[in-house]
Amino acid sequence: MTTPTTLLSVGNVTRRFGSLRAVDDLSFDIAEGEIVGLLGPNGSGKTTMMNLVSGALKPNAGTIRLAGEEIAGLPPNRIARQGIARTFQLVRVLPSMHCLDNVKAGLGFGAEPTWGSAADSLGEALLQRVGMAHRCWTLGKDLTYMDQKRLELARALALKPRLLLLDEWLAGLNPSELVEAIELLRKVRGEGVTMVMVEHVMDAIRSLCDRCVIMNAGAKIAEGTPAEALAEPEVVRAYLGDDAHA
Repeated sequence: MTTPTTLLSVGNVTRRFGSLRAVDDLSFDIAEGEIVGLLGPNGSGKTTMMNLVSGALKPNAGTIRLAGEEIAGLPPNRIARQGIARTFQLVRVLPSMHCLDNVKAGLGFGAEPTWGSAADSLGEALLQRVGMAHRCWTLGKDLTYMDQKRLELARALALKPRLLLLDEWLAGLNPSELVEAIELLRKVRGEGVTMVMVEHVMDAIRSLCDRCVIMNAGAKIAEGTPAEALAEPEVVRAYLGDDAHA
C-alpha cells in the first residue's frame, strides 16, 4: 500500500497577539489529495491559522512546510507562487470588473503567470469549470451571492494551487446552493487539488472531509475522521458547554 505524501506540515506553530495566544503550539499534517476540515468554535484560532499558512500573518514560533520547503513568514505573493491559494470569510470579488477580468487577475500571480490572449482562454475555461461560462462579461457587483462564491473559487483555481484554503466558503448558502457547492468542491478535489476547509456546516464536513483537526482557544483538541473527532468529549464540551453530558 502506497503511503500518502505529506503536502503541508504544520509544526508547533504559535501566534500571539499581545498576551493572547490565538494559535498555541499547533501541529498537523495534510496529505496530498485530502480534504481536511479545520474546525472549532468561534474565536478558536482557525482563520488565524489560515492566515499563517497563506502568509497574511507570520508565526511567533514553529514551522510551516509545503512539500518539505519552509514557507513560514514568506510574503503572500511568494506563497501563492509556490502553490497555495485561498478564499475568504467575506467574499472578495473585484466589483467593477467583469468575471473574466476577475479570473485573469488571478492568472497573473501563479507560478506560471499568464497574460494576453492565453489568459482570456484560460479564464474562460476556469469560469466554465465552476459553472459560470455564461457570466464572462457580467460585472462582479451584479452577481448573486452564490455566483460571487463561484467566481472567487475560479480566481483561486487560476493560481493552479496544490493546496486550496477555503475559509467558510459554504457560509450563507441556501440548501439547494449548498448541494451545488458541495458537488463543485468534490469535483475540484477529483481534479487533484488538496483542500483545507474552515467550516461550520457540519453536513458538508461529514460529506467532504477525510479528516478533521479541531481547535479550541488556539490549541488542537482532537484529530481524526469527522465521526471520530466530532464525538470526542472535549469537542462536545467546546461546542456545547460543560453540561452537554449532564
